[in-house]
Amino acid sequence: MRVNRRWNLWLLVLVLFAAAAFPAGAYAAAGDVTSIELDSGAKLDLTVGQSPKQLKVLAAVEGSTVKKDVTAGAVWTSSNSAAVAVSGGVVTAVGAGSALVKATYGSSVATVEVSASYPYKNLKIENGAAAYKLGDSAESLKLQATAAGGATENGTVDVTKDADWSSSNSSVLAVADGQLTLAGEGTATVTAKYKGLSATFKATVKLPYASLALVRDGEPTEELELLVGDDPVQLEAEAGSSGEEIEPVWSSSNAAVVTVEKGLITAVAPGKATVTARYLGVAGSVDIYVRAPYEALLLKPAGNSSLFIGESMKIKSEVRDSANSTLNVSGDAVWTSDNQLAVTLAKDSDGVKLTARAAGVSNIKAEYKGLTRTFRVTVYPTLSGLEAEKNELALYTSGSAALPKISGIKLDGDKIDMSGEMVWTSADEDVAEIAGGKIVAGEPGKTVLTGRLESERFGSSASPVRSKALELTVTVKNKTLVLIGPDSPISVVIGETVPLPGITAVLDDGNERDVTDEIVWSLNGVSAVIKTVDTGKVIKGLTKGNAVLKGVYGDKTISIPVTAEPKIVKLELESGSLELNLKTSKTLKVTGYYTNGKTVNLSSGMNWTSSNTSVATVKGMSVKAAAEGSATLTGSYQGLPATVKISVVPKLKKLSASDTKLKLPVGASYSLEVTAEYDTGKTVSVAPLTGWSSSKPSVAAVSDKGVVTAVSKGTAVLKGKFGGKTVTVSVTVK
Repeated sequence: MRVNRRWNLWLLVLVLFAAAAFPAGAYAAAGDVTSIELDSGAKLDLTVGQSPKQLKVLAAVEGSTVKKDVTAGAVWTSSNSAAVAVSGGVVTAVGAGSALVKATYGSSVATVEVSASYPYKNLKIENGAAAYKLGDSAESLKLQATAAGGATENGTVDVTKDADWSSSNSSVLAVADGQLTLAGEGTATVTAKYKGLSATFKATVKLPYASLALVRDGEPTEELELLVGDDPVQLEAEAGSSGEEIEPVWSSSNAAVVTVEKGLITAVAPGKATVTARYLGVAGSVDIYVRAPYEALLLKPAGNSSLFIGESMKIKSEVRDSANSTLNVSGDAVWTSDNQLAVTLAKDSDGVKLTARAAGVSNIKAEYKGLTRTFRVTVYPTLSGLEAEKNELALYTSGSAALPKISGIKLDGDKIDMSGEMVWTSADEDVAEIAGGKIVAGEPGKTVLTGRLESERFGSSASPVRSKALELTVTVKNKTLVLIGPDSPISVVIGETVPLPGITAVLDDGNERDVTDEIVWSLNGVSAVIKTVDTGKVIKGLTKGNAVLKGVYGDKTISIPVTAEPKIVKLELESGSLELNLKTSKTLKVTGYYTNGKTVNLSSGMNWTSSNTSVATVKGMSVKAAAEGSATLTGSYQGLPATVKISVVPKLKKLSASDTKLKLPVGASYSLEVTAEYDTGKTVSVAPLTGWSSSKPSVAAVSDKGVVTAVSKGTAVLKGKFGGKTVTVSVTVK
């Protein structure tokens, strides 16, 4: 019996353990529902009289990943059927309140919280006024939004905090949570929206005052005239016709000219500014003109300056206080140096002392009652000497040149540019003067320019280098207008030499000058070279080809072509004599023969001249007839001469016979006259010089002198030719 009790006890323990370790669902068979859930687990808000909500129950099934719709098989209940009813998963609001809707399927349960209320209606905005004034209290600007519905069907609910508020014109007023904020004059519509309802009201905002006046010492003012340095002026603002004193917001349109604080006006600098006071939408303003008490601030010495380390100089500031009068304000002016490492200032009643402390640049400013003057001081390191890039300069009349670069030598030997600090003078300004920072040439001659550093304003502190002087000798020559050289290229035989050409310079005074010995020559190319011999410089031919001889004189350049070629041993003319008509031209053709027998056209290189240019002129390789007569052309190439005889005759324009038709008896004779007419207008009888012929000598014969003889009956045609022209005569013998 005791053993059975033990076994029962052990069996009970095993059953409890199995129940804990393996819950009932773990043993569910395939197809059994293990749990359920609603398709909408979030809290539902429903409104009485509006559409109900359909809920669905979805079941998790053992052995399947797809949830099963068991809505129809579930048991539905509501914890508050007076507010929420449910049937088949359809949830309907029937009154105001809350309920827990439960769906049961088998042993599984799912719930959802549901809130029901009556629909809202009759949204209203309360406490709104038709008109407001800027400055109204915040309490008077509170609005309230109410609506019927919610917890009761017809009860009124305050929805001010939950409504959405807006203003149609934020420049007039703004609204948030029913609280109005007035901004300016005008009309705006305020709107409240809640639960699909909307309510509006129109509000008008007016200004509390018609105007705002600015007064000084009790008198209204619209503009003020001030001088820099005047005591501040107090303005008051008064609103309305009663002149109520207020505390507006003050502003200045240009604080660099005028500042304002609580109506206190202070003039800062010359100019114009408008001071404005604003209060509750109204504003008043006054134009303020600030002038300097003096017309100009002057510095002595004026302009930018330079110092060497350790040097000092005195600067004064003055103002014009009346015509032809100045007032020393050095002690009252405000002096500043923007780089006190380079330049320090020490002020007294007579001026300010500038002392150079270190190399660098400092801008010094003097200010006095609205007037300002600024200048730059450059501090150079100590120099042991000065050095010019050149000490001689050549110029031509009316020409100019930059002043020479001047270097200062530092104690460590390095150099710095001091060109801009030099003061130059000329010993003879008629020859050369300093103008516009340049050396300007005048008349021909020579003068000396002297350059020094300024030294007068530095007193005993002046650096020793300021006592040094540099000299520049300037030579001025007449300006060359043009260089004249040979008209044709230079020809040189390979291996031989020719002298350099003579060059003439035409000067600006109209004179000509031989500058051959002053020309600086150079030769571009490898065909020839400039060589120095006992007689001077010559051009030597090296190889066949072309080069350019370049000569430079002052600012002018001349270029001359050079041809180097083999030796010519023979010249051959196309013709040794030519007959030309007036005003006609002919090309002269010349062939040259080298030692190897090869030929070259030398027509353009013969340098022809005419013995009688009134009859024939020659240019290059073309000869032109000028007048009747004879002339001889002479040319040469490489020393070989050539001549061409020119005969100029008039041109035959017309040839005419005295008769063009003759009728003669047999045995008779007749002498024909023939006249030649030339382009000069001259006529000549040329019958004896005419060549005659007959088409039928058996009928009519003609002699060399133009005598016609009738031989037998018939007809014949006679032709006479002279100078390329022909005449025809018809002869009938009876």
